[in-house]
Amino acid sequence: MKLFAKARLAAATVLGMGVAMSAQAKTELTVYTALEADQLKQYEAAFEKANPEIDVRWVRDSTGIVTARLLAEKENPQADVVWGLAATSLLVLKGQDMLEPYKPAGTDKLSAKFVDNDATPSWVGMDAWVASICFNTIEAEKHNLPKPSSWEDLTKPVYKGHVVMPNPNSSGTGFLDVSSWLQLFGEDKGWMFMDNLHANIDRYTHSGSKPCKMAAAGETPIGISFAYRGAKLINKGAPLNVVFPTEGVGWDMEAAAIVKGTDKLEAAQKLMDFAVTREANELYNSGYAVVAMPGVAKPVKNYPTNIEELMIDNDFEWAANNRTAILKQWQQRYDGKSEPKK
Repeated sequence: MKLFAKARLAAATVLGMGVAMSAQAKTELTVYTALEADQLKQYEAAFEKANPEIDVRWVRDSTGIVTARLLAEKENPQADVVWGLAATSLLVLKGQDMLEPYKPAGTDKLSAKFVDNDATPSWVGMDAWVASICFNTIEAEKHNLPKPSSWEDLTKPVYKGHVVMPNPNSSGTGFLDVSSWLQLFGEDKGWMFMDNLHANIDRYTHSGSKPCKMAAAGETPIGISFAYRGAKLINKGAPLNVVFPTEGVGWDMEAAAIVKGTDKLEAAQKLMDFAVTREANELYNSGYAVVAMPGVAKPVKNYPTNIEELMIDNDFEWAANNRTAILKQWQQRYDGKSEPKK
């Protein structure tokens, strides 16, 4: 009996060592992202199912914070891959020679506007997220507020203290708003518009989704945010209308790239290969009506069917090249109403 017990123990030990060695054999990939937290699990599960030898370790924050962190780590990169960060941010990183060029298998199937222009791209796009206004119909009725139809409407005195928007220094949504207004109205009129809007702002948040969440919870009648979050909240029963201003709406694309200097290049390339697949684009389409691969996107509930017609002709190169100056001026003018950083 003792001999049998010893044999069982030895077998269990060998099995345990095999499991441990199998776990150790996995490559842990550090992935920086600004994707919404409720998207991470399904993206991770799909990628790891296709690549069981790789474990994803997410590091998530708002776009501006992730971008600042990557820039701060330039001389000692901590990320292997970026999966889900604004293309304007990746253009800044590309300008700093911080991205490893790589053309994922299947890139040719993507729309050209979702791929970096270089022969070997430094980044590839995933989907487009689009600015919008989240309008709480119940709170608006309490305050006798008309439903806005344009950006200019939000500068009317009736909305004073009833508007919340994201801070562009920490939020990619905030930056796409500001950079798109400067393109829509011209720089002088764009800053004048923001001066007038600022008079009506209750506060600036550090998250792009928070203004819409606040509107859904009745904490503000109006949150300048993005359509994905508004649609999700309406689907959960929030008393919201998602408004797409008549002047046109700013947008940015979420994109993926390899961080130069990673010592896990092969695993990073596998993630990039997955990021451009039809399967990945179908995942993107679960929340976004515009994705990188033509023919994949199906209508998203509570999105307008003509969403691409509403999106401005966004000059990403201009936005990236002027990002630092735009953010500096915005901070000097309006930062006094920003929420404290946690």
